[in-house]
Amino acid sequence: RIGVLVEVNSETDFVARGDTFKELVQGLAMQIAASPSVEYVAPEDASPEFIEAEKQAEMQKEDLASKPENIREKIVQGRVDKIVNERALLEQTYIMDTTKTVREAITEAIATIGENIKVRRFSRYVLGEGIEKKQENFADEVAAQTQAKESKPEAVAEEVAPKEEEKPKVAISAKLVKELRDQSGAGMMDCKKALAECGGDVAKAEEYLRMKGITSAAKKSSRVAAEGMVSSYIHAGSRIGVLVEVNSETDFVARGDTFKELVQGLAMQIAASPSVEYVAPEDASPEFIEAEKQAEMQKEDLASKPENIREKIVQGRVDKIVNERALLEQTYIMDTTKTVREAITEAIATIGENIKVRRFSRYVLGEGIEKKQENFAEEVEAQMKKSS
Repeated sequence: RIGVLVEVNSETDFVARGDTFKELVQGLAMQIAASPSVEYVAPEDASPEFIEAEKQAEMQKEDLASKPENIREKIVQGRVDKIVNERALLEQTYIMDTTKTVREAITEAIATIGENIKVRRFSRYVLGEGIEKKQENFADEVAAQTQAKESKPEAVAEEVAPKEEEKPKVAISAKLVKELRDQSGAGMMDCKKALAECGGDVAKAEEYLRMKGITSAAKKSSRVAAEGMVSSYIHAGSRIGVLVEVNSETDFVARGDTFKELVQGLAMQIAASPSVEYVAPEDASPEFIEAEKQAEMQKEDLASKPENIREKIVQGRVDKIVNERALLEQTYIMDTTKTVREAITEAIATIGENIKVRRFSRYVLGEGIEKKQENFAEEVEAQMKKSS
């Protein structure tokens, strides 16, 4: 229910592979998990806007009204410093040794190891925080799941039905796919497959989707999902890390193997997708979309096109760019015949509950930091010199 992703930097990979460094990083991760008030690494990371707002709030307090101006400013500064420090990881009492702060624990590790160590960034997720959810006990969840499973006789009948003859292939137009998608809410590939199975008949294709549970899965997507799982994936070598929150409607479903396997697959998907920046296309910022539109409109290959044609081409290109950055539109690495969105839709149909990827963080060790290149032998030699 709580997950943490943290990047801690050392000067060399040699040190990062040592037990002292690994124990420190593990302790820092546990510290962040146990510190709900922590928002940033060091006091200097607090935003100027936050500090100014706190100063203004403190200046308005009644207990300062009778104080001289210079005294009032000092008291306010002291109070604001306290507030800022309460939110800084480095200023917390270290849970692994309460006689020191996190900053002091890191300073001691630097002295022991002989290299600089820095906590660069962290993400902390609490499952369902900020989502309004209904309260159910475990017995209620079990009863609801049992009832849901008992209300699916159509699916059983379909499984035992005799195999039909292979249908002749029918050309499926994009217009038909869109029509079925609008009616059913199912994914594009599911709609295309259903139309192919039903000879292009939209009504029969919608019934086909309903029998498969895909239409009902699409309808479940509007239901509140506030339970689920916060999961992490650290790639071999600890150079890529992912933290992801995936929500279900009940904790009962979240404890099931199908849900857990989906979440693990999604975490691996994010790790393997360096271009992904957000969950769904609609999460792309309006500023980003507008900037891309302006950039596309300036391209030379569109100069000779009529205005209305140019706008359609630009919209298509921008949609493509936006989708390339959306997790749900990626080809699913666990089954490349479908997208991530379609894999989740299938899981919804199987489980009988809504499932939503709420958020994720993806760290690549040292990205954006300019660093010198050393090979392993040189690192060892440097360490030996420090020790002697």
